[in-house]
Amino acid sequence: MQVIFHCGAHGTEEDRLLKTLQLNKSQLKSIGTAVPSPKKYRSLIKERYTALLEGAPAAVGQESLSQVILAGTQADRAVLSNAHFFGSQRQSLESNQFYPEAETRVQAWQQMFPFDQLEIFLALRNPAALVPDLLKRASPQRKKEVLHALDPYQMRWSDLLIRLRQAAPNVPITIWCFEDMPMIWDQIIRDMTGIEIQQEIVGSMSLLSAIMTDEGIDRLQQYLGQHPNMTEIHKRRVIAAFLDKFADHEALEEEIDLPGWTEDMIEALTDLYEEDMERVNRIPGVTLIAP
Repeated sequence: MQVIFHCGAHGTEEDRLLKTLQLNKSQLKSIGTAVPSPKKYRSLIKERYTALLEGAPAAVGQESLSQVILAGTQADRAVLSNAHFFGSQRQSLESNQFYPEAETRVQAWQQMFPFDQLEIFLALRNPAALVPDLLKRASPQRKKEVLHALDPYQMRWSDLLIRLRQAAPNVPITIWCFEDMPMIWDQIIRDMTGIEIQQEIVGSMSLLSAIMTDEGIDRLQQYLGQHPNMTEIHKRRVIAAFLDKFADHEALEEEIDLPGWTEDMIEALTDLYEEDMERVNRIPGVTLIAP
């Protein structure tokens, strides 16, 4: 069985994506894809991971953890979603790395799911916006400690992906940029679940509805309804055009308020992120969903 680990990252609409998956549970069941309730696996996987670190066996007999999670439900694919899979939000920015425990955890999952094909799905985000977002609700002391230890110029998503590929070369990775998600929302869900292009996705407008005006959403839905046979590439261009005209700029505005983070610094970090994405796109075993 395929077991999809949607690992966030934190601050990339991970909760909204999970809610959309759950809205489509009935349709997904009909094509052999299960979306178990997070209550069935989040604590269980965390407990098994801790036990493995303490030297406990990964599985009992021939029972894979996927069988325990599905509890008798027949499926060819299971989608598990948790932004904390690679570590908590507090653990996401340590030693100038994204998720320094990630590769250890993936290796542990391979022991927990010895009879299944694992895949990782992960959203990446510009560190210039991600770091402030992750620290937005942190205490002043925590924020001070992180900013003192962190060199944002050294943060590279490509480093995380290379670590994962080296630690688990048989685990494919699918990624996308948070900034592109409004254009590729449907494609992310299709690639994650196996829903065919001709099948409707419940909640396909949920992200766009959060960043566009009501008038814009109404007009976009009307236009898409009048052109049901357009290609996926054409649809993305249409969405981009409507976003350009009807974006809710207040919803899109990102407040970056960290001591010492100037406009020049944010621009430099953004340039580094764009360069890093070029490197990411060349990593074997990593598939990029692009607009």
